[in-house]
Amino acid sequence: MTISQPVSPASSLRLHLDGMSCASCVARVERALAAVPGVSEARVSLTDEAAEIRFAAPATPEALTEAVAKAGYPARQQALTLSVEGMTCASCTGRVERVLRAQPGVISASANLATRRAQVVLWEGAATAQALAAAVTRAGFAASAEAGAPDRRAEDLARLTRDTWIAAALALPVFLVEMGGHLVPALHHWIAGTIGMQTSWVLQFVLTTLVLAGPGRRFLTKGLPALGRGAPDMNSLVAVGTLAAWGYSSVATFATGLLPEASRAVYFEAAAVIVVLILLGRVLEARARGRAGAAIAGLLQLQPKTARAEIGGQVSEVPIETLMPGAMLHIRPGERIALDGVVVSGSSAVDEAMLTGEALPVAKAEGDALTGGTVNGTGALVMRVTKVGADTVLSRIIAMVEEAQGAKLPVQALVDRITLRFVPVVMAIAALTVIGWLIFGPGIGQALVAGVSVLIIACPCAMGLATPVSIMVGTGRAAELGVLFRRGDALQRLAEVEGVAFDKTGTLTLGQPEVTDLVTAEAVTEAELLRMAAAVEARSEHPLAGAILRAAEARGLELPEAAGFAATPGQGAEAQVEGRRVQVGSARLIGEARGLAAQAERIEAQGRTAVFVGIDGALAGVIGIADRVRPTAKAAVAALGRMGLGATMVTGDAEGVARAIGAELGIDGIRAGILPGGKVAEVERLGRVAFVGDGINDAPALAAAEVGIAIGTGTDVAIEAADVVLISGDPLGVANAVRLSRATMRNIRQNLLWAFGYNAALIPVAAGLLVPFGGPQLSPMLAAGAMAFSSVFVLSNALRLRRVAAVKEQP
Repeated sequence: MTISQPVSPASSLRLHLDGMSCASCVARVERALAAVPGVSEARVSLTDEAAEIRFAAPATPEALTEAVAKAGYPARQQALTLSVEGMTCASCTGRVERVLRAQPGVISASANLATRRAQVVLWEGAATAQALAAAVTRAGFAASAEAGAPDRRAEDLARLTRDTWIAAALALPVFLVEMGGHLVPALHHWIAGTIGMQTSWVLQFVLTTLVLAGPGRRFLTKGLPALGRGAPDMNSLVAVGTLAAWGYSSVATFATGLLPEASRAVYFEAAAVIVVLILLGRVLEARARGRAGAAIAGLLQLQPKTARAEIGGQVSEVPIETLMPGAMLHIRPGERIALDGVVVSGSSAVDEAMLTGEALPVAKAEGDALTGGTVNGTGALVMRVTKVGADTVLSRIIAMVEEAQGAKLPVQALVDRITLRFVPVVMAIAALTVIGWLIFGPGIGQALVAGVSVLIIACPCAMGLATPVSIMVGTGRAAELGVLFRRGDALQRLAEVEGVAFDKTGTLTLGQPEVTDLVTAEAVTEAELLRMAAAVEARSEHPLAGAILRAAEARGLELPEAAGFAATPGQGAEAQVEGRRVQVGSARLIGEARGLAAQAERIEAQGRTAVFVGIDGALAGVIGIADRVRPTAKAAVAALGRMGLGATMVTGDAEGVARAIGAELGIDGIRAGILPGGKVAEVERLGRVAFVGDGINDAPALAAAEVGIAIGTGTDVAIEAADVVLISGDPLGVANAVRLSRATMRNIRQNLLWAFGYNAALIPVAAGLLVPFGGPQLSPMLAAGAMAFSSVFVLSNALRLRRVAAVKEQP
C-alpha cells in the first residue's frame, strides 16, 4: 500500500508483528500506519508478518509501534549482543550507548565496560546486528555481532602482553639514561663524556618514537579521532599527554634555539614510561577481568562437547549439537551428563553441586530428572533427552547470569552522568594548569610536566570499572552458590530490603505431606494400622492418601487388595480388606474417637491433620499427617534474623497450621488464610520486603515485592515473575542472596569512594597546587603508575567477592 505525499528526508523501518493471520489483518495494519502523520509508505506482508515503513518527521519509531499496538498487532522486540573493543572508560560506554540508541528501531542500549559487550533491545527486524556493529565501529570502536569469545579474549591478552614487553624493552634504556643520570651524577658525566648529551637525546628520541609508533599507537589512533569528534576519552588524555612530552622533547633536541636556555630539557622518558605503565595496567585489568568472568567460563565448561548416544542399537559418541529431544544417552560412572533428561534405566547418585551449591550427591533412579552439566556417580545410567540447546537448565542459567552481569544498577546512572563530562573537564583543567605555570612558574618545562601529569592521573578507568566489575563477580559468585540474579538491579534492591516474607507450602515446607504420627489402639500394631489404611488409600485420589502410601512403602509393607471401595466426600473412604471393613477419614466417618481423642487433639494442636482409621466399626488408630518443613528452613530464618531482617509467613493455610509451622521455624509474623489475590496486598502492606515463593499463585506477589525470590524447584511461572531464583530450592539460599547483595553493594561503594577520592585528591597534586607550600608534585611517570594502580585496585577489590562464604547452618 502506497501513501501519497512523501516527506523528505525519509527513514525506513521494518517491524515484525504479532497476531496477523489473514488479509484483513494486513489491511488493518496498513491503515493504522497510514494514519500516522509523516508516513509516506507502508507495506505489510502476511507471509513473514512484517511491515516495511518509510516515514519522516513528525513520525517516529515510537509512534509507529504505538499505532500497530493500538491496532492489536504489537511489534515484537529482540535483544542482541555486540562485542565492542576499544572501550576504556565510562565515557566510552556512554558514547557507545548514544550511538546505538540513535539507530532506527533501537529501544534501549547498555554498554558494559567490564565484559566489553553492548546489550541492545530493538524492534525485531528494525536493524541487523551487523548494521548496529557497523554504526559503533564508525564511532571509533571495533564492534562485531559476536559475543566476545574466551579464545578471542585470550588472543587480545596475549597481544597486549607482547606489546607491553616490547614497550618496556624500548623504554628501559631511555629511563636508565635519563633518570639514572639524575639519580647518579657519575652516570650523567660518563654519558656526557662519551657519546655526548645531544647523541643521548637523539637515541632517546628514536626509542621513544618507536614506543609511540608501535605499542603506543593504539592510544593515538583512538584518542586523537575522538578528540577531533569533540568527544575525548581516556585514550585522548594519554595521546595528548605523551605527544606533548614527546613534541616538547623533540623541539629541545632538534630545534634548541626555539626554547629559552633554562627550559632546554627532554622528557622522552615520561612519554615512553607512561605508555609502558598504562599498558601494564591494562594487562593486569584484562587478567582480572578474566578472573571476574570465571563464573560464566566455568558454567560454559560444564557442558560436554559430545555424548554417548544410542543410534540404531549401537552406542557411539556424537556432538551434542546433533542431538534432539527423545535421544537415548548412556552415562558411564564418573561421566558428566551432557543434556537435560530423565532416567530410563539404572540408578546412581549425581553430584549437582556445580549447579545448585548442594554438597551431597542426589540419588537418581528410573523416572528421575537429570540436569546437563552435573556429574554421575558410581552407577551407570541410560537417559532420555528432554531438552537441548538454549532450553536446557544450564543454558538458561548462563543466560540469566550474563544478563545480570551486563545490567546497570541505579547507582551507575550517577556515575555515567559524571564520567560523561569528566574527560572534557580534565582537559580544561590541564590547559589551565599549563597557563598557570607559564604565568607564575619557572618556565615552559615545568608547565608541560604539570599539564601532562594532570592528563594522565585523571583517566577515569577506575570510575568506569567500579560498578560493572563488582556486579560481574558478585553475580558470578552467587551462581556458584545456587543463587541466580535474573535482573541485575535486584542486587541493589535486595541489599536495601527491610524484611523477608515467605510463602509456606513448597517454600518453607517440602510441599509434600508426610506421615508424622502413628497412634494405635491396644489391639493393633503400627504396621497393621498403616497396612490396612494404605490398602484403602491405594484406591483414593485424596492428597493425603499419597502420604500414607509413601509411609507404608518406606516400611516395606506389602499391601493387600481392597474391594468395594467407596468414598464419602468430606469424610473419607472405606473398603473391604482381607474380609474386614476398614474406614479411613474423619472422626465423623468412624462414628467416635473415644479412647484416642486426647492424642488426636494433640496432633491437631501441632498443626497436623488427624486421620482416623476404623476396623470393623471400632477405632483402630489415628495417623498424623503434615507437610514437613525443609531441613534448612529454620536455619535460614535464623540467619536472616542475624542480618536484621525479620521473617513473615504469608500463606493460604489455616491459622493453626501456619502458627504451628511458624513456631517450629521461629517466625513470629504470621498472615494465614490469605487467598492468592490477597498476597499482593499483604506484601505491599509489609513495605520494602523480599517475597519468597514457588507456585503459580505466588507469581503476582513475587512481581509486586521489592524483590521476588523464586524457589527453583517451583513452577516456571513463579520463576519468570521473580528477580532472583534459588536453583536448589534451599531456603538458606535467601540468606546467601542477601549476603551477596550486601557484600556487592558494599564493594561498589568502596570502589566508587576510591575512584572518585583518588581523582579528587591527586588532580590538584598533579597540577602542582601544593608546590608553592612546599608540597610534592607528581611526575608524569608517577601519575601513570598511580592511574594504573587505581584501576587494578578497583578490580582486585571486586575480586574479593569471589571469597564470600555461603551461609551455614549453625549447630
